Amino acid sequence: MRRREFIALIGGAAAAWPLAARAQQGERIRLVGFLEGVSADAPGAKARHLAFLEGLQQLGWTPGRNVRIDVRWGGGDEAETRKHAAELIALAPDMILAGGTTASEVMLKTTHSIPIVFVVVPDPVGSGYVKRLSQPGGNATGFMMFEYNLCGKWLELLKEIAPSVTHAAVLRDPAVAAGIGQFAVIQSVAPSVGIEVSPIDLRESAEIEPAIADFAQSLNGGMIVTANIITPVHSNLIIAAAARYKLPAVYVQRPFVAAGGLMSYGPNFADQYRRAAGYVDRILKGEKPADLPVQAPNKYELAINLKTAKALGLSSILARPRRRRDRVSGQCPLLTQSGHRRIKIAAVQSDLQTPFRRILIPAVIACR
Repeated sequence: MRRREFIALIGGAAAAWPLAARAQQGERIRLVGFLEGVSADAPGAKARHLAFLEGLQQLGWTPGRNVRIDVRWGGGDEAETRKHAAELIALAPDMILAGGTTASEVMLKTTHSIPIVFVVVPDPVGSGYVKRLSQPGGNATGFMMFEYNLCGKWLELLKEIAPSVTHAAVLRDPAVAAGIGQFAVIQSVAPSVGIEVSPIDLRESAEIEPAIADFAQSLNGGMIVTANIITPVHSNLIIAAAARYKLPAVYVQRPFVAAGGLMSYGPNFADQYRRAAGYVDRILKGEKPADLPVQAPNKYELAINLKTAKALGLSSILARPRRRRDRVSGQCPLLTQSGHRRIKIAAVQSDLQTPFRRILIPAVIACR
């Protein structure tokens, strides 16, 4: 089924929920609450949501026929996320899908009985969401964002793509364990890479650009934008600041690169949401979250925005042989140190007249 057709199907089914419920009284419609910590227009948010819906559809769950999905978006605001969590609990759903650290943490504090599947959570054990990855216990299981050792790769890749970088600002959320953990790994790798790192703590949006501007006063700087709930809300601001101050930056998600960021390396989040549909299916059919092990990512992507690389004077990236629309197999120098061997490189053709929407991005997908 094509994507447009699927969206039309979901939209039409959603509008017909009340009618379908009356027409098929013999079939119970299950209620799934879907809480996202970010806003609907955050980078990659719609694609992740669609991937989850497609996954459910493939497993036989159709909105309006046998399932209803009530979606709430927190917009990066913890108070708003808590309000939506309470609203979803009041609906007495059969289970809940929680996207991201904030949504997962809020939901786990709100209910200890309703089954929860969390997605893209950096450290579920360290954050106290589950007892063990293999046997979560309690009412929650799901899909972890990545293992912390991935964070060290961001610094290695920054040095590979911009060898002149000698110090890097690490944008993080210091209020959560994952923000502290990611920075600790990056800091431990820094001496071997030859880059000095310093944190930029993300609190108020008005403080972000001044902090980046202050850091950029020193020469040979770069940025690492870690995984957190704040950067998706201010992605355009951060990407624009990196361009304005000529700072090579590495992000965790490909949508940041599609919006004008230089490079990203991390899990395919949409794939995790698609896989989460499988856990939702199993729980709705009677299995318990306590018995379903927490899953790690199995798809990683390296994406580079060639136009941004050219603007930053990173000619070594542009010099690599490539042809638009071509798909080739081979080794990628940027991933030599990562230990990933099976790599697919795809050059994606798009309209360069609208660089912040559709751009030429070589996507490198590495499979462990």
